Amino acid sequence: MRKTVLLVTLLLSLTLVFSLASAGQENPLPEKLPVPGMVTLIDLGAATCIPCKMMEPILSQLEKEYAGKAAVVFIDLRHHKEMARKYRIRAIPTQIFYDQDGKEVGRHEGFLAKEAIEEAFQKLGVKK
Repeated sequence: MRKTVLLVTLLLSLTLVFSLASAGQENPLPEKLPVPGMVTLIDLGAATCIPCKMMEPILSQLEKEYAGKAAVVFIDLRHHKEMARKYRIRAIPTQIFYDQDGKEVGRHEGFLAKEAIEEAFQKLGVKK
């Protein structure tokens, strides 16, 4: 009985370790950010934050609607902690807009409506 309990405990522990080790692979990032030659929106947040959850369907929709015209990238800071320092994040979610030359042209902290993102894209010359 005692050996069974120890074996089950060991198996559960190993399962947890392997799931945590693979957690960083859930959100693969593009090789280069901002995406070269393309207007890019980088949204930095966490899948567990409420405003970030509210933005998820918006970002998914924008990614499809602007495919090939603008890059929409979500970075989950739980899996990519180093990005918080790299992009100087003070609050999540934070959206950073880049022009097609890779220059940062805008930044917003908190929830951002789809219409506001589309307006920013239009100002950067991106058409639907």
